[in-house]
Amino acid sequence: MMKNLCAGMVHLALNRSKWVAWFMTLTTLLVIAVAAVPSIWPEKFQQFHHITVDTDPENMLSQDEPVRVFHHEAKERFDLNDMVVVGIVNNRHPMGVFNAASLSRVYELTEFAKRLQWDGEGVISIDLIAPSTVDNIEQGGLGSVNFSWLMPTAPADDIAAQQVLERAKRIPFLEGTLVSEDGQALALYLPITKKELSYRIRSELLEFTKNWAEHGDEVHITGLPVAEDTFGVEMFIQMAISAPLAMLVIFLLLWWFFKKLILVVSPMIIAMVSSLVTMGLLIATGNTIHIMSSMIPIFIMPIAVLDAVHILSEFFDRYPIHKDRRKAIEEVMTTLFSPMLFTTLTTMAGFGSLMLTPIPPVQVFGLFIAIGVFLAWLWTMLFIPAYIMLIDEKRLEGYGHHVGEEDHSMLGRTLTAAGRLTTHRPRIILLFTLAAVVVAGYGISKIVVNDNPTRWFEAQHPIRVADRVLNDHFGGTYMAYLELSAPDQAGTVDKQTLLQQLGERQAAGEASGNTAAPYQQFAAAIEQADASTADSFMDVLAERAEQGLASASDDDYYSWDDIQLFLEEQQQRKELFKQPEALRWMEDLQAHLLDNPKVGKVNSLTDVVKTVYRELQLGEQSQFRIPDSANAVAQTLITYQNSHRPHDLWHFVTPDYRRTVLWLQLSSGDNKDMEAVVQSLNDFLTNNPPPVAIDSQWFGLTYINVVWQGKMVSGMLEAFLGSFLVVLVMMIVLFRSLILGVLAMIPLAVTVGLIYGIIGLIGKDYDMPVAVLSALSLGLAVDYAIHFLARSRSLVEEAGSWQAAVPLVFGEPARAISRNAIILGAGFLPLLAAPLVPYQTVGLFIASIILCAGAATLLILPAILTLMKKLIFKVEE
Repeated sequence: MMKNLCAGMVHLALNRSKWVAWFMTLTTLLVIAVAAVPSIWPEKFQQFHHITVDTDPENMLSQDEPVRVFHHEAKERFDLNDMVVVGIVNNRHPMGVFNAASLSRVYELTEFAKRLQWDGEGVISIDLIAPSTVDNIEQGGLGSVNFSWLMPTAPADDIAAQQVLERAKRIPFLEGTLVSEDGQALALYLPITKKELSYRIRSELLEFTKNWAEHGDEVHITGLPVAEDTFGVEMFIQMAISAPLAMLVIFLLLWWFFKKLILVVSPMIIAMVSSLVTMGLLIATGNTIHIMSSMIPIFIMPIAVLDAVHILSEFFDRYPIHKDRRKAIEEVMTTLFSPMLFTTLTTMAGFGSLMLTPIPPVQVFGLFIAIGVFLAWLWTMLFIPAYIMLIDEKRLEGYGHHVGEEDHSMLGRTLTAAGRLTTHRPRIILLFTLAAVVVAGYGISKIVVNDNPTRWFEAQHPIRVADRVLNDHFGGTYMAYLELSAPDQAGTVDKQTLLQQLGERQAAGEASGNTAAPYQQFAAAIEQADASTADSFMDVLAERAEQGLASASDDDYYSWDDIQLFLEEQQQRKELFKQPEALRWMEDLQAHLLDNPKVGKVNSLTDVVKTVYRELQLGEQSQFRIPDSANAVAQTLITYQNSHRPHDLWHFVTPDYRRTVLWLQLSSGDNKDMEAVVQSLNDFLTNNPPPVAIDSQWFGLTYINVVWQGKMVSGMLEAFLGSFLVVLVMMIVLFRSLILGVLAMIPLAVTVGLIYGIIGLIGKDYDMPVAVLSALSLGLAVDYAIHFLARSRSLVEEAGSWQAAVPLVFGEPARAISRNAIILGAGFLPLLAAPLVPYQTVGLFIASIILCAGAATLLILPAILTLMKKLIFKVEE
């Protein structure tokens, strides 16, 4: 079957050369047209056709992922939005940024920021946190609080500017959030309707403040939404630079290896066609351009030329023998068809394994790379022979390397020396391999899983600089949220507890002179009431108490009045986060979380209650505490709602007071730091159980990063192991030998293990790019072993023994493998010039894996074959 497929494709390519070239050209133009011109689509499909960029880590999780669903529910419940953080630092003025001139500019910036809206989307001005938009809270006499704008207008002089700082420092929510403790800086927090507007908002703000540095005011803008959106913009720039650079490097290497410019053009056409069609299909099917999918052209181009390099390399040796391009290319295609088909299938399997991960953008990346690899193979099988047939044979004069002629090039001499070393000293090679495996195992044990979207930029990028500066001055620019909630008890009523509490109330009432009968009548009402629904149960009891009070005699009046008060207290107990014991427990939790050095600030409902209560008590600092009763707590909250921003209360608690949220400001967005905070909460809950049942759950972008990174690690491991087994089975089927199938996997396993060991040893974080490297490299690295073993077995059959075949194996086959490794590895090196760290990581480590896999194939496999030749080769030695 394989021979028939090979013969059919070769026959088509050689006899219909022009038809093949035109068909490839037309299909490529058609896909590009469909992707680029949505108007040619049927109207009902046009809604799916648009190019969108998505660098939001939240979308690394599926839409129905529980943590993502809860994140959006909680944000809506507390009316929370993602924020752009704008920091203003002044190190030149002795009063820092709190001088009249600087605060006047800040006031103007705030007014400008309020207007940053486009079609109703942009900055949410009502929730903007700035000196001129937040309240100053001061006592107005015993039991009274005055609310006024912290900075109603630009300060007239430096004394007024300092007063802004002093007033802000008395308000816990503002100190460390709005104003820095050292008085050198302040920060504005701009809530936005959509994260996709972050880059535009940042650009507008930087343009507005471009001259501020002349006055000593440094403006820094950061925040996860800004980092993610900016990455999306710079990602396109990176694509426009890296892809052409990769093509240039590949072109120059091909020209250097094969000398004939006219032949070198054909692999470049394959690379370009494969990349364009793959990206066209990606866009036409409505998929977004993500950080992963943006790298598809960079992967496709080097991979697309691999089979062409094998064909040209073999043709380079065979053409001088036949002096007939048809006969030479037929021989080349017959020899290489099976290995090239299986290397294509293994590469597709390696990338296709990414579809097993629970990360949607990675699934899309793996699928379309696999499609691109198949297209590259198909057009290589058809177009390269067709292209050669379209060349005037006179232009091939002097082309090629004669078989048997010694290769005196640097590559040829190196390969000859490598062949002698590995076959004459096989045990030494394997000893070094074993040492590498031990080192790899130790290094892998040191790997730390961690990621942070802000670190996707280089250290000197303005966003990274802003991140460092503002996290030095403030509590932190990374937001994480912790929701605390009372368990849902709808439909459950503990009558016995209620009766017990009523009995205690009766005893106290009788001691004060109340009559017993009303209590007994009310106890009977409790027994008879339907307790299937808590709310209706309490409504029935409230109605009974009102009736009792309305018809009470003078003797029973005070008892029924006490019963009504008892019911009100019971109802109020449902409002969990008005209870002093719950708020004090939250206060302890805040203090515990602040013990983590990465947690710079925790704001919650307790800060509102304590601040207002202090001012109600004449501003005495000793009264900065949780009141002793639920009624007193309720009074502070009612008072707070007389401020200019009463809606702020609902950012911390729900109107039924059964859910509340703690705002955490972290000075680091690293996953490992967020994980440490989560563990800190777990430790606190273990050692300090709440006074009543309270559930807790995290949300926010910083926490979501932890979740998807964890899924990435487990998903990549499962994908790698799954595809490793698939490729192993394919190798056994290809070689019809269990031993050769296992041998084909050894260079790959050693290479991947060693690279990951080095990652652990040098302290490189296991982040998103590193996570996908193993699965990406699997399909690529095993190709060399397939070609080496397939050609070695056929050459041993021709030469009669392994020893006689070694010089031949380290001739054309080794040259083709070396050229492939060099071209493919070098094709990724332009990514090192990228200003975006994920691209640099992929470029460096993929190139390292490819080059190491090539070297491992040419050193380890010959050593094993030398020691096991009698078992592997069924020829007389």
